[in-house]
Amino acid sequence: MKVVILCGGKGTRMREETEYKPKPLVEIGGMPILWHIIKNYSYYGFNDFVLCLGYKGNMIKDYFMNFEWFANDFTLHMGEGKGEVTTHAHAMENWNITFAGTGEDTDTGGRVKKIEKYIDDDSFFLTYGDGLADINISNLLSYHRSKNKIGTVTGTRPQFRFGVLEVDESGIATRFAEKPSTDGLINGGFYVLNNK
Repeated sequence: MKVVILCGGKGTRMREETEYKPKPLVEIGGMPILWHIIKNYSYYGFNDFVLCLGYKGNMIKDYFMNFEWFANDFTLHMGEGKGEVTTHAHAMENWNITFAGTGEDTDTGGRVKKIEKYIDDDSFFLTYGDGLADINISNLLSYHRSKNKIGTVTGTRPQFRFGVLEVDESGIATRFAEKPSTDGLINGGFYVLNNK
C-alpha cells in the first residue's frame, strides 16, 4: 500500500527555516521531518512512498539520492583508488520512493490528482510532509477498513499554546488553566483514502 506525502508547500510560517530549504527537510533531532514521517510508516511495514514535490523539490531528491552518505560514516579514497568509497556501518532503509513533481503552486487535490498514476492499490495513505504525530498506522488502516467509507481522517484535540486566565467582572483573576484542550477536533493530517 502506497504512502503519499505532500511535500510541495512553501512553509511561509517558518520562513527563517524554509527560505533556503523545504519544510519537510527542517531537522528535528538531527534528521529531517520527512525522514521521521517515513520512518513511522516503515515501522508499521509500509515502505512504498510517493513524494508530491513542489517548492525546492530538488533538495528533497538530493537528500534521498545522497542518503547513504548522510546516514553513514564513509571513507573517500582520493589517491590511487580515486573516487573509491568505503562505507562504514551501512545503515540503509528498505524504502521505495517515487519523486513526483507536482508544481509549486498546486493545491492539495491537484497534487493527489497528478500522482494518481502511481497508486495501484485499492486505497492509500496521505499525509503532509511537515507534521509529526504519534499515530498507530495499523490501527488507522483497520479503522478505515471497518467503516467501509471512501476516506478516513485523523482528528485531534489541540492544546492552546498559552494558559487561559479567567477574570471576574471587576477584572480580578479568579482562575488560571494551564494550556487546556479545545472541545472540537481539528484535522490531524493523516488520511486513508480509497483509490476510486
